[in-house]
Amino acid sequence: MTDTHPDTPTGGHVPVLLAEVLATLAPRDGATYCDGTFGGGGYATAILEAARCTLYAIDRDPDAIARGAALAARYAGRLHLLEGRFGEMLDLLAAAGVAALDGVVLDLGVSSFQIDEMERGFSFRGDGPLDMRMEKAGKSAADLVNTLDDSDLADILFTLGEERHSRRIARAIVAARAEAPIVTTGRLASIIRSVTPRDPSGMDRATRSFQALRLAVNDELGEVERGLDAAATLLAPGGRLVVVAFHSLEDRIVKRFMAGRTGRAGGASRHDPGALMSKGPAADFRLLTPRPLRPGEAETHANPRARSSRLRAIERLEPRDAA
Repeated sequence: MTDTHPDTPTGGHVPVLLAEVLATLAPRDGATYCDGTFGGGGYATAILEAARCTLYAIDRDPDAIARGAALAARYAGRLHLLEGRFGEMLDLLAAAGVAALDGVVLDLGVSSFQIDEMERGFSFRGDGPLDMRMEKAGKSAADLVNTLDDSDLADILFTLGEERHSRRIARAIVAARAEAPIVTTGRLASIIRSVTPRDPSGMDRATRSFQALRLAVNDELGEVERGLDAAATLLAPGGRLVVVAFHSLEDRIVKRFMAGRTGRAGGASRHDPGALMSKGPAADFRLLTPRPLRPGEAETHANPRARSSRLRAIERLEPRDAA
């Protein structure tokens, strides 16, 4: 289970499902769009090249905003960079004078730039500080593993990482930190591997735990829910919301949200699987992807990180159609 994604056409980072995103979003001249997960600017560049449109790009990572300065200069007057969380889209765009959008794209998960920079602490491929903060602010992964009790740690690993050995790992973390604080990715990965069996799939034994901690540090699932709500609120009639998810937890939230807004689910919690296909309220959106779009064999061969990606999309109905 992976949720990393490449995100820019330069430096070996390639946007996932780019052709499918463009075909579904269908950018048009004079329209206004939002890329809520700017990253390296891969989708943003493609959208701006596809039509003479205006794009507001949001990212919570200050490094991403800094990297985007050259792109903003290249598309002066058309690309506007906004630092913040896409869950705060309503406030960020209101401050920029934008009340409605013709399309929103969200590319969920962690950026390849963040994964590849060892000093950010997202990856265990090398040894770096145990950080994982997208905004470089707030509590880090090191704060969590060195302060939470074993029960709370186990809950995070099981719920957000779907880690079957969560209790064993949590006990090992608590025992290890009693000797010395756990402050590097390498040490944490070593602790996890020392108490877990090899995964039959070949996945590194630390993968699920690192994912869980990252999701917890950045409240990523909560951010997905807030971002979906904000995007739906901002979309004008005919406006489209296109979401690319990379693991089952995110995709489940997206699927249920879109089912609810297209009249395929009831008013129960979107966390309730039983509500998914029940008859719901009148739809204000139509589903553009009855089945999620997946990358083809050529893309997954060229870019293994794309393998788990799924694209789902909805379109706001005209008022007469929603009535």
